[in-house]
Amino acid sequence: MPAPHIDEAVPVDCVVAGAGVVGLAVARALALAGRDVLVLEAAGLIGSETSARNSEVIHAGIYYKPGSLKARLCVAGRNALYAYCAERGIGHRCCGKLIVANGEAEAAKLDAIRVQAAACGVTDLEPLDRGTLSEMEPALRADAALLSPSTGIIDSHGLMLALQGDLEDRGGAIAFNAPIHGGSVTPAGIFLDVGGTEPMTLLATTFVNCAGHGAVALAGAIEGLDRSHVPTAYLCKGSYYSLPGRAPFSRLIYPVPEGAGLGVHLTLDLGGQARFGPDTEWIDTINYDVDPIRAERFYDAIRCYWPVLPDGALTPAYAGIRPKITPPGAPAADFRIDGPTEHGVPGLVNLFGIESPGLTASLAIGDLVVEKLAVR
Repeated sequence: MPAPHIDEAVPVDCVVAGAGVVGLAVARALALAGRDVLVLEAAGLIGSETSARNSEVIHAGIYYKPGSLKARLCVAGRNALYAYCAERGIGHRCCGKLIVANGEAEAAKLDAIRVQAAACGVTDLEPLDRGTLSEMEPALRADAALLSPSTGIIDSHGLMLALQGDLEDRGGAIAFNAPIHGGSVTPAGIFLDVGGTEPMTLLATTFVNCAGHGAVALAGAIEGLDRSHVPTAYLCKGSYYSLPGRAPFSRLIYPVPEGAGLGVHLTLDLGGQARFGPDTEWIDTINYDVDPIRAERFYDAIRCYWPVLPDGALTPAYAGIRPKITPPGAPAADFRIDGPTEHGVPGLVNLFGIESPGLTASLAIGDLVVEKLAVR
């Protein structure tokens, strides 16, 4: 963007780009820390993209690399999220999850999963045999399993409304239909070129980029940020299929992971309806269409642990898109939360690759952003 004159810009303390669950959690944390916060959202409502298109699972923190941001923030965020939901009356249920194994080869992997989980700070996994599983979940077929009692489900929209309320109670505000087209770093602060029905230029002391799918492009449009600190963006689509009526399970069901994925797993909503997915489909442009044909590849995988799934029972539900920063075939990247210590720009924090467990970790991510901005 052309360098604006300081007299032409509206001065603001702190701008957060994106009103998804992470952007709202970050904005809330900054407001609670005493900052004057303005959230700019390109869409017309909160949480209309990734935050509205996920499994709504509160993850325990089992599968991540020990010591990684994902591992640390998932465990801390999970604990904070359960407490926040209880305090604010947000719909949630700590229903638990079963990681199920069939056959000796799969059962042998359960011990390794327990060791991995413990290294991430998750020490409550409980081994279960076939008899116990049959009593707990009569419709389930499995030789062995691990019970994760701290896994749960949440009303993600209710969570975002509570975060928005906390932000506004502290004097913060959200401007909708306000896309940020670019910016520039200057000694006076970070200029932001804001579009929409009332275009304007803002001069922010602090700018936090929580733009989700658009975070990489937005960071690349900020003049004065070295491009070596901007990763490449990739889009990975996951489709979900639902089962009409109430599910025959009371807990989430996940198969033993294979390769880079967690398999076709069963999650529940707060009404008890089952959803299967997501699958993996790398795409070039954002679209949320759900192809009914893709459900056909789910049936054999699901019948490994639920043999009586009827033919034709799965119906298209919705699709979500993971904001990846590694290409197909590469290991999943850790969260990137880059502050002044990483890129050298005062007052700027970029959040890249905030996919699962971003919802679970959202409150802890907000706290980390506040910490990064406090470093001089």
